[in-house]
Amino acid sequence: MATDNENKKTEARRRRTSKIIKWMWLAFAMFVVFATIFFIMAYNGLVGYMPPVEELKNPQDKFASVIYSADGKELGRYFRNTGNRVYADFEEISPAVVDALIATEDARFESHSGIDVKALARVAFKTLLMGNRNAGGGSTITQQLAKQLYTPPSDGMLSRAMQKPIEWMIAIKLERFYSKEEILKMYLNQFDFLYNAVGIKSAAKVYFNKDASDLNIEEAATLIGMVQNPSHFNPVRHPDRTRARRNVVLDQMRKAGMLSQAEFDSISALPLKLDFHRVDHKEGLAPYFREELRRYLTAKRPFPAAYPSWDHQKYVDDSIAWETNPLYGWVEKNPRPDGTKYDIYNDGLRFYSTIDSRMQSYAEQAVAEHMRSLQKQFFAEKRRSPTAPYTSNPAELTAETRRSLINAAIRQSERHRVGKVAGLSEDEIRSQFDNPVEMSVFSYDGPIDTVMTPLDSILYTKSFLRTGFMSMDPRTGHVKAYVGGPDFRFFQYDMVSTGRRQIGSTVKPFLYTYAMESDFTPCDEMLNEQPTFYDENGRPWSPRNDGHAREGEMVDLRWALTNSNNWISARLMAQLSPAELVKRMHSYGITNSLPAVISLCLGPCEVSVKEMVTAYSAFANKGMRVDPMFVTAIADSNGNIISEFTPTQTEVITEKGYYKILSMLLNVVDSGTGNRLRRAPYNLTAQIGGKTGTTNFNADGWFMSFTPDLVSGAWVGGEERYIHFNNMAQGQGAAMALPIFGKYISKVFADSTLPYSQSSRFEFPADLDLCEGGNLFVEEPESVEEAISGAFD
Repeated sequence: MATDNENKKTEARRRRTSKIIKWMWLAFAMFVVFATIFFIMAYNGLVGYMPPVEELKNPQDKFASVIYSADGKELGRYFRNTGNRVYADFEEISPAVVDALIATEDARFESHSGIDVKALARVAFKTLLMGNRNAGGGSTITQQLAKQLYTPPSDGMLSRAMQKPIEWMIAIKLERFYSKEEILKMYLNQFDFLYNAVGIKSAAKVYFNKDASDLNIEEAATLIGMVQNPSHFNPVRHPDRTRARRNVVLDQMRKAGMLSQAEFDSISALPLKLDFHRVDHKEGLAPYFREELRRYLTAKRPFPAAYPSWDHQKYVDDSIAWETNPLYGWVEKNPRPDGTKYDIYNDGLRFYSTIDSRMQSYAEQAVAEHMRSLQKQFFAEKRRSPTAPYTSNPAELTAETRRSLINAAIRQSERHRVGKVAGLSEDEIRSQFDNPVEMSVFSYDGPIDTVMTPLDSILYTKSFLRTGFMSMDPRTGHVKAYVGGPDFRFFQYDMVSTGRRQIGSTVKPFLYTYAMESDFTPCDEMLNEQPTFYDENGRPWSPRNDGHAREGEMVDLRWALTNSNNWISARLMAQLSPAELVKRMHSYGITNSLPAVISLCLGPCEVSVKEMVTAYSAFANKGMRVDPMFVTAIADSNGNIISEFTPTQTEVITEKGYYKILSMLLNVVDSGTGNRLRRAPYNLTAQIGGKTGTTNFNADGWFMSFTPDLVSGAWVGGEERYIHFNNMAQGQGAAMALPIFGKYISKVFADSTLPYSQSSRFEFPADLDLCEGGNLFVEEPESVEEAISGAFD
């Protein structure tokens, strides 16, 4: 009886077990069926998001646009929300990076088709069943790429669980459309390595300051180590942790046979070495140039209503640029084939600029070296002045005007704007400017972290002299160097293109050229005494001279221009037409409104450095003015040329007048106000023409110069005209501006890799007669200098 009961129980258990097994198989079969249906639906986009085939074949990558120098160096990038990502082809990526990525993230990458079944099984068994959190991940590189390209951030575990199988299906499709190399390339171009280093090319530049192709094994392992968790393995903030992770990657490479034991031991013992360069639009070479180029590219068609009434000249300038310069408004003028507009921040465009990185570096060095020295002199002069940084001369600047200037600066400040937005009253905002706060301020030794009141910071910032310098090829118009201020991080107002200041005596070459084309000669003489002229209302005007050389004597025009004599310039202007001079100055490329009065001959008009360099190009280019060129070509992300640009030249000086004015301007440097270039510390022997300029009260210092191969312009002055040196010795153009050119051109001539030499010379006709008295050359001259000298004998 007992045996029967046991048999019945055994049979019941067997049936129950059999039933459970059947139900389990049924459940498993149903799971397989439903999973298959789910994956089929996911694969075909019926569940979740499956990108269209066209998008899978051509992912909509967004890359930063890159500006290249004329000598092939990267100057900077334009990017926004998508980050600083620059495309790198597979051949541009170090093999060590590829090896490290495969060894660490996907050892069976070459053999699977998007999903690594073995890795998934390992994760399922060790992580899900055994609770081992160190079992590793199951995602392949292709799956990670699918996540980067198409998966939005998840809201939780359930959402992420739904995303995973969809990523698997996307990965399978990606493997269908792309080779393994292409998948690796896409992955490495997509990954965000922090600090605006998106993609391997940017990461190599940011962390190691080198190209991705030049990364060595330990550098590659460092970057690939970040892939697991960039914030946790941040080499800048967590070097020890990152080094340990780097060594884990190296060990994976050893296990995969990519490194020998000896190589692993040697490399893993190395310290973590970075050459970190944070990416910022304000950093790097030529920031003022890059910003002006950006403004040009993205400019809209100008309409009067878009400009304030007080800035009508800006509308005039932009209108001229829109009509005459194909680069200005390039985005608006050059749509894609489908009619949409290019995006300089996301389309990965390549801008091939005219800037030479070596010359740009020399220009920035020259500005920094001279301005540092000049600033010390300025601080010393203003140290005990109660009105610093402004002039203490009450005849020039009253206390009321000074207060109004400071109040205007307060109203224009970011702190005032934020206060207004916050709804604070004017008194509440003003009170903030008297409360000390922590801030970072400019110095030539680097930014200074300090505590001062916002009002004091305004006056401190105003105490720094500003500058602008540009150098250009006078035949092609290629802008070789462009420095718009002392430091773009703190002084973003561009004093090359945007700022305009009175030009002083640098206007005189335009006047003397006009005279040379109006039957005057360099040998014509005038009385060197102070003249008095009367305007149409009978008001007298008597120009002043800074010196008394040869006062009361008859002097020739060559001597007058060489020594920048104001009296002779005024007498010359009185015999010519101010209105015609205005017309001629406009033909030189100066767009600002100019007063048609006799005093125009002394340069009261306001002109930009870029306009002046454009104008002076005619003196180095046989009377042909050439317009500045910022870019020679623009290419798309694949390197296909979209636009090309060519020089624009305009004849503004006839041959009759050209050689006369050229000889006179060369003499300015040889014997006149530019003669400092012939002495220490420059000791230049090159043939250089030029003109210094100084405005009233030393508010502006200019030096315009040219050689047979370069035309350059330098300006130095205060943020406002009332901020200046009190004495002429320090405040004249020869002291404030000329040294920038002297330092710059000395560095250029010293660089044998550049095509500029001090032996380059201007060509003069063999039968040159500067004084129109017949051919004065008895014998063939031994040099151009001798020829010019002989022409005046």
